[in-house]
Amino acid sequence: MTGDQGHIRPEEARPDAVRPGPAPAGAVRPEELRSHQWYGTDGLRSFSHRARTRQLGYLPEEHLGKPVIAVLNTWSDINPCHVHLRDRAQAVKRGVWQAGGFPLEFPVSTLSETFQKPTPMLYRNMLAMEAEELLRSYPVDGAVLLGGCDKTTPALLMGAASVDLPAVFVPAGPMLPGHWRNEVLGSGTDMWKYWDDKRAGLIGDAELSELENGLARSPGTCMTMGTASTLTAAAEALGVTVPGASSIPAVDAGHDRMAAASGRRIVELVRSGARLSRVLTREAYEDAVTTVLALGGSTNAVIHLIAMAGRSGIRLTLDDFDRIARTVPVLADVRPGGRFLMEDFHFAGGLPGFLSRLTDVLHLDRPTVAHATLREQLAGALVHNPEVIRPRENPLADEGGVAVLRGNLCPDGAVIKHIAAEPHLLRHTGPAVVFDDYRTMQRTINDPALAITPDHVLVLRNSGPKGGPGMPEYGMLPIPDYLLKEGVRDMVRLSDARMSGTSYGACVLHIAPESYVGGPLALVRTGDSITLDVAARSLHLHVSEEELALRRAEWTEPEPRYERGYGALYDEQITQADTGCDFAFLARPGEVPDPYVG
Repeated sequence: MTGDQGHIRPEEARPDAVRPGPAPAGAVRPEELRSHQWYGTDGLRSFSHRARTRQLGYLPEEHLGKPVIAVLNTWSDINPCHVHLRDRAQAVKRGVWQAGGFPLEFPVSTLSETFQKPTPMLYRNMLAMEAEELLRSYPVDGAVLLGGCDKTTPALLMGAASVDLPAVFVPAGPMLPGHWRNEVLGSGTDMWKYWDDKRAGLIGDAELSELENGLARSPGTCMTMGTASTLTAAAEALGVTVPGASSIPAVDAGHDRMAAASGRRIVELVRSGARLSRVLTREAYEDAVTTVLALGGSTNAVIHLIAMAGRSGIRLTLDDFDRIARTVPVLADVRPGGRFLMEDFHFAGGLPGFLSRLTDVLHLDRPTVAHATLREQLAGALVHNPEVIRPRENPLADEGGVAVLRGNLCPDGAVIKHIAAEPHLLRHTGPAVVFDDYRTMQRTINDPALAITPDHVLVLRNSGPKGGPGMPEYGMLPIPDYLLKEGVRDMVRLSDARMSGTSYGACVLHIAPESYVGGPLALVRTGDSITLDVAARSLHLHVSEEELALRRAEWTEPEPRYERGYGALYDEQITQADTGCDFAFLARPGEVPDPYVG
């Protein structure tokens, strides 16, 4: 614990400061390691494995009898959020060696949020499968998971939960704050803001070019409370990181030290026999939901946490989110819902300081990968800037930052990040303007013939899990240029899509079931009246059941998006947003044999 930063410094984790709970059956002996089945028997296979490990350049004393640690790395040249993870993997390996383990690095899918099309959400489950099967099929005893850019965090943890080895997660960390003309910028959030200013004629090409240079100044994830920071905070709240890890800036030297500490910690976890399922309990997932809602975090966390919990054999629902949202305030004054950025949050106390404000609503007696209990992990955590991490008596909002909606337009639910919307739109009735797909919307949104006014409700369909495909981040529908020039900056917008956690506005998202499979959104027509009432948690289409039945009779199911390949598998197996968009064959319970060899 340090007094200058207000949080437990993970880079200074020591055996006496990081104490696991009791091992299930005492310390694991070398011959009880999973990797022993590959290396330590008298059979031909072990002889071959030892010979091939020598081919890799290792002496027997470097690996035999030691915990083998898989370092799953999502680094790539095309992922600016993870471009530093090649170096961080070396720090993890350093820590593993220091603790007496044997590290092996595995490259896995990078899922670059910025560049991958049509959306990395299409490939989250592929990375989850890859992580699971790598950990199951190779001679490893535990894993360190390096991720952070939006989909990599849930994907890696879904795969690790499914195979249930000891595991520690290393977050990529937020990038440095952006700067432009003496203004501090938040990636994503200010990109949308200034793009609208450009469309409104308030800035020109010269300013836009300068903004390109100032928005993203270093490796790391978005430094707002976007999806990346939300999910890495959720991972820390789940208890699968060393303390304070989720907010350390990517280029801070403390990030390197945290990675090494994670390497040391995983070896201790393997030796204690502490599987991931010991940490990923129902109480842990509820605390992660509490954390996300009190942070004013991304709506994407709803889908991902539901999917992650499912891989842990725990049923987490939209109703759980809504129930918890009514019990916790928003305390993080971080963009897009607030004013500050992740570096401010880190030095204000980070997640340990933040959670110290919420101890009355957390399950403090559950274990983490670093301590016997969360209570012990948070002992002494402080907040040093009450403007960034607010006290309970001065919240940013009285209730959690995401609301779950129900109604005849979303019988299986929808979500809205209401703290990032203009308050006057949180109860609104207006006529719909319907777009059947994103490209049509882009092409026609500025057409004066549509006569769109601020009172209209913009509706985008066929952008869900199947329809998108992959449920792209289309949910922050653009406001027509001519309204932007009049000063309009928010409108009610509905879709079965997602939106970036850095986005903002009165955007209703994740409408389930999606229109592409015949959900009620498929039946909406331009001119229909729609009411959004966040306080009542309601989204209602004012069309009679008889008329909707007639429209349903006229609706025809679209052709599948894919005829072959991964896309066809995705189309056949993907579940809806309210159940986490996992693959049905991965989400169902069942045993998978461990492929031990003799």
